[in-house]
Formats: sequence, structure tokens, C-alpha cells
Amino acid sequence: MKKAEKGGILLETGTNEMEIMEFKINGNLYGINVVKVREIMMAAPVTPMPHSHPVVEGIFKPRDQVLTVVNLPKYLYEDKAEVGEKDLFIITNFNNMYIAFRVHSVEGIVRLSWEDIQKPDKTISKGQEGVATGITQINGDLITILDFEKIVAEISPSTGIQVGDIEQMGQRQQNTSPILIAEDSIMLAKIITESLHKAGFSNINKFDNGQEAWNYLESIENEPQLKDKVAIVITDIEMPKMDGHRLTKLIKSNNNLKKIPVIIFSSMINGEMYVKGKQIGADEQISKPEIHRLVEVIDYLLGKHNEIEM
Repeated sequence: MKKAEKGGILLETGTNEMEIMEFKINGNLYGINVVKVREIMMAAPVTPMPHSHPVVEGIFKPRDQVLTVVNLPKYLYEDKAEVGEKDLFIITNFNNMYIAFRVHSVEGIVRLSWEDIQKPDKTISKGQEGVATGITQINGDLITILDFEKIVAEISPSTGIQVGDIEQMGQRQQNTSPILIAEDSIMLAKIITESLHKAGFSNINKFDNGQEAWNYLESIENEPQLKDKVAIVITDIEMPKMDGHRLTKLIKSNNNLKKIPVIIFSSMINGEMYVKGKQIGADEQISKPEIHRLVEVIDYLLGKHNEIEM
């Protein structure tokens, strides 16, 4: 694998690069996408909350905002978790939530390509999707990039995508327009697909990362009836091999594919990321877990796309 470039700021969008913050727990290296990090703080006293999840330490108020504190060592290692005097809080922002995660140390920031991120072997988690969204090697050290969305969803299921939100939209007509989904999370891909089926969309083609989705799009780009193969693309941002920003940029730079609507559906949609998505031509960007909003936007873009085709 390539050596990561230390330091610097990732300015250009759609290059298939990412920056991760390395941190340690029990001597092991882990990573989080820098986009999700708002601040690093020294660990502070926490007020316990009754009846909370065992890994939720409680709450604290660093300034004018109350934050929930998740004991990440306890989540990962259960009884082998230790609280140290030099522990840090990583303050994160994703899924429209601010959460503090306790870690033992922060090692720095590295830049690497999504091509260098490998999906963990399914045998590690007994055939089920584990807590790692990817694994990479930097300067000889293995780093596990954690799936923070999955961690929070396990702790508080109500914060994740709710299929029931679709049922509240009432009776809907069946729609056979081909929808392409690029989503590396097995759990989320299943929930998104189930939600779209409930919303009446029956023709869904799912890919595990942006590279697989792009390979498929390249194979059909010269089809005379392209809209019969793909009418809309829904993509996550964080994915091994090729991220959603790179996929979007490739689609919108291709003369045969650029008219296909692209929706970025990600936990990382904030002001800065929204601007980046617009720069590469995304038609719409929606923050997880707003699945009802996703359906509304699909309805609108499919209708608009069909008008253009006519």
C-alpha cells in the first residue's frame, strides 16, 4: 500500500482522497474521517444519566452545548477498558448530531486514497457486518477505520434510518424506474433498499462501493435507452475503492451519463460538504437518516428527468 501523506489540507473535491485522524485505544490504532471531527478536548468530568446504554458515560457541557459522551474503549473492549488521566474526547458531528467519544490518545492526521482502504473480511465478524468500515496500512501500521454511524445506531437505534417513516407517507404507486445505489454498509444498504421498496420503487441495483458502480455505468454508457438501465444514482460518500464524491464527479464529467440525477445520501452532509457536493455537480444532497426526504427528492428528480427525456 502507498505511504500516506502527512499534514496538509484536502482542498480539491472528487480526487478519491480522504484525511483520517489516527487515535489509539489500548495501544491499537483506529481512524475517523476528519470531516466528522469538530474538536479534540481533554477528557472532562461527566454527569451520568440513569438508564442509559452501558457504554454511554453520561453528558457534559464544554461551553453552551450539552454533549453525550460515549466510552469508545468500553464499546470496543468491554471489561478491558481503562479510563486514563490523559484521555481525550473527540467531538464529532455526523447524522446531524454532536457526540463526544473517549479515546486514549490522538496520533495525528494522514491523507490517503480510498483505493488503499480495504473492506474487512466477513470472517472477522462471523459473517455479519462488523464495526470497521475499512482497514488500511500506513507506514507499516494497520489502522482500523471505525463505522461511527453503526456504533451510534447500536447504542441508540432511534437515531438511525427508520423504515417506519416511509409508512407514514401513505399509499404510494409502484415505480419501476431503475435506481442505482452505491453503499458499502451492508446494514444501511439493506435498510435503504427495504425503505425504497416500501415507497414503491421495485427496480433497485445495489453496488458495494463507487468503483463497482462506476464500472457498471461505464459498461452501459453507450446504451441507446440508457434511462432503462439507470434513471437515478444514490451514493454514500465514505466507501472503499472509490468514494461518492469521485463517483459523482466522474458521472457529471461524462457526456453520456451527466444527465443522470445524482443524490448524495451521507451522514457527513454539513455546510462545507454541501458546497463540495455542489461543486462536482450533485443534484441533491441529503443527510442520513432522513429517508423520507430521500424518497421525496427521488420523486422530484425522476419526474424532472422524465420531462427532460421527453
